[in-house]
Amino acid sequence: MIEQAGRARTAAAALATASRTVKDAALVAMADALVARTAEIVEANAKDVEVGRAAGLSDAIIDRLSLNPARVAGMADGLRHMAGLPDPVGEVVRGSTLPNGLELRQIRVPFGVVGIIYEGRPNVTADAAGICLKSGNAALLRGSGSAAHSNAAIVAVLRDAVQGQGLPADAVQLLDAATRDSVKELMRARGLVDVLIPRGGASLIKTVVEESTVPVIETGVGNCHVYVDAHADLAKALAIALNSKTQRLSTCNTAESLLVHAAVADTFLPSALAAFAEAGVTVHGDPRVQAYDERVVPATEEDYATEYLSADIAVAVVESLDAAIAHIGRYSTGHTEAIVTDSVVASREFVARVDAAAIMVNASTRFTDGGEFGFGAEIGISTQKLHARGPMGLPELTSTKYVVTGDAHLRS
Repeated sequence: MIEQAGRARTAAAALATASRTVKDAALVAMADALVARTAEIVEANAKDVEVGRAAGLSDAIIDRLSLNPARVAGMADGLRHMAGLPDPVGEVVRGSTLPNGLELRQIRVPFGVVGIIYEGRPNVTADAAGICLKSGNAALLRGSGSAAHSNAAIVAVLRDAVQGQGLPADAVQLLDAATRDSVKELMRARGLVDVLIPRGGASLIKTVVEESTVPVIETGVGNCHVYVDAHADLAKALAIALNSKTQRLSTCNTAESLLVHAAVADTFLPSALAAFAEAGVTVHGDPRVQAYDERVVPATEEDYATEYLSADIAVAVVESLDAAIAHIGRYSTGHTEAIVTDSVVASREFVARVDAAAIMVNASTRFTDGGEFGFGAEIGISTQKLHARGPMGLPELTSTKYVVTGDAHLRS
């Protein structure tokens, strides 16, 4: 790993000065190569899926792991879209002329070498490589062993495409996933690796945050809530709750809890519980929720704190907006929280008091995504409060430097 990190630093130096034209051409070449070699990638992925099923991985994890021609095409589309986005490198964040005549500019610059530790989803491999390259960074990718064949195939395709455009192939490197040693070495590679970004479950993120000597941008898990207020349009609330939970079960912006104001519970919950049952979702509810439908499973304290990533949702009745905010404050992971209401007062109160990277007002939690926000493929959803918060697009993969220009200025 140390040897690979050294090669990444060399590649990062070349990327830092590469023009947008060169980087965009590489991204398009990467996209074209993914499509041209789809069969190779899908064949490698089938090996991972077969091993995963034999190991008893859940359906949600298998869904995250699986690739098909349409998903590979989606990965390629993400890279092409990224090529059309503005280059953040060199952007002037702020500038001024000081009273003494010095010209001051703060400009965006690449981090250098970005290490990314992630689980499951092999599509992250292409997204991460692309966003790092566009922002002028070299990528050290450490995927999970469960996607080893898929990741190796994708990285081989991307490296060939990058090199074909005159950039160093070592701009994209895959670390060995056979043992945990590569993770430990990556977390200790301070001075060689500039920043680490973990993407995965709570235990992975906790380990990286607590044990890494390399600076970490924390991407958190998503225990997301939808709160149906007393002043909600209940038809809209049902559509939003269902979409937030069922549009895709295995993502961090999927709703895992539904809170319903007591004033509308009698009207809303019978239809909502029936709709969840029809969608194959198991509801874990408090005693008040259980009273509406015999199919509801009694909820435990753990249920309200769980990121299910499966066809399960925790539901509770709350007496007030204050109670909903208190519940969210207790169990939220700070990812995405939603309120459904026609009350401007309630929505403003919710937005002001709920602490999360994204707040949805009358919209599905599934919109917290770099692509949906127009940022292009994201590197993750940051739930921390330093440097970057929310979907991490291209600007979030840069740091800044100050450029000060004078004319023989001397400090007295």
